[in-house]
Amino acid sequence: MIEKEIETQKFIVKYFTEIMIKGDRAKKQMLNQLLMNLQKISKEISDEIVLKKFFDKIELVTPLKYAASLKEKLLQTSGIDQVLEAIQINEMDSLDKIKVEVNRYMANTIIDKTFVVRAKRVGTQDFKSIDIEQTVGGYMLAHNNTKGVDLRNAEVTIKLELEHNKLNIITEKYKGLGGFPLGAQGEILSLMSGGFDSTVASYLSIKRGLKTHFVFFNLGGIAHEIGVKQVSWYLWNKFASSHRVSFITIPFEDVVGQIFKDISPSYMGVMLKRLMIKAAQEVAKNMSIDAIITGESVAQVSSQTLRNLSLIDSASDMLILRPLAFMSKPEIIDIATKIGTKKFAEAMPEYCGVISQNPVTHGSFDRVEKEAKKFDYTVLDIAIKNAKIKNIDEVLDDVCEVGSLEVVSSVGENEIIIDIRQSEDSFNHQTNVLKIPFYNLKKEFKKLDNSKTYLLYCDKGVLSQLHGQYLKDEEKYTNIKVFRP
Repeated sequence: MIEKEIETQKFIVKYFTEIMIKGDRAKKQMLNQLLMNLQKISKEISDEIVLKKFFDKIELVTPLKYAASLKEKLLQTSGIDQVLEAIQINEMDSLDKIKVEVNRYMANTIIDKTFVVRAKRVGTQDFKSIDIEQTVGGYMLAHNNTKGVDLRNAEVTIKLELEHNKLNIITEKYKGLGGFPLGAQGEILSLMSGGFDSTVASYLSIKRGLKTHFVFFNLGGIAHEIGVKQVSWYLWNKFASSHRVSFITIPFEDVVGQIFKDISPSYMGVMLKRLMIKAAQEVAKNMSIDAIITGESVAQVSSQTLRNLSLIDSASDMLILRPLAFMSKPEIIDIATKIGTKKFAEAMPEYCGVISQNPVTHGSFDRVEKEAKKFDYTVLDIAIKNAKIKNIDEVLDDVCEVGSLEVVSSVGENEIIIDIRQSEDSFNHQTNVLKIPFYNLKKEFKKLDNSKTYLLYCDKGVLSQLHGQYLKDEEKYTNIKVFRP
């Protein structure tokens, strides 16, 4: 393609095949939705981009300086099967004009190569598609140094589409995202932890045309919340920016503390998931959302056995979708790599503070109901009441620089270790060690001598970073470090 002679770039969008086999009403609705989505996306790039909708495609013509940005967005928009780059030439009403113009733009692509011309046409011309192929092919063969025409295994295929007197020379073809146009299938609330599973599940729901909102359960760390906001914004900006969605944060630290007080150890994991589902359901109902989506996969962890998933679902009367239910972890990671969320998931702290001791893998419905009756639900009601809702395009205002706490391996003068693990045993060290489980840390830290520096200890250091960062950022304490012996 001779770009220096072209002032605009044309893109031809081919619809996702499943759209085209829908009934007339559903198909019309989806195509109109896709057009609106592309109009919004295009307008954010430039007002100079022109769109035109046809029964089997949408054409976009953009000044060259916006071509790269527009192509990237088109390839990330659901509802599109293919994106074709094309050169548009008008007033092509004869074979002589067509052959000259095609050769003018495409001659440099066939030098020292075999080639073939393929043409499609729409209109009432006095020639057929095969006439275009033969005329253009013969002319280019006679006027260029090539290896000849090869109808079966050509090195270069020149694709032409003639619509009445408008000629499109297809220069590149790209595979689109597929799926249904965003907004065509309703709205859903995604339980987002920021790891591999929840981000891939959210992506799949977006790809299927669902307007996907995000809910995050903060178990005690501002750093984790910021990480989840970052990856949620990334997913929205890359694949769903045609629609405004919400990011909801529910403070769940006190709920976790109540679980440790009220629930038997083996049922803590299942109970936490049930309470998250209950809270998500209330948020969804308040937002007139009909379904919830999670990243759970059958048998991946103890709380995700088939029986335990049933126990979790019994806490809700809302539809719960699990698109990863039968995927393996490598399959999930492959998708995360493809869509660009792997780097976020790898850096996301795994919050492992509520893992049952000897977790039940085949729970009892009667037992889980008894456990549920023991729980003080006023704590859950308060958490839901204190939920914070923001538009996703505004969450980056909250994502400021969050510095990691200093990590030390020895205890200095005037420093005290705090063992924040939930287990009853305490870290054995020659110096004074305080035992404050993480779920009581916020309350108990206020009672400590502020002239001392406190070194938070847990098995891997993750909980210490999360809770220490929370105390630093939210409670404004500066006398905190992480202890890793």
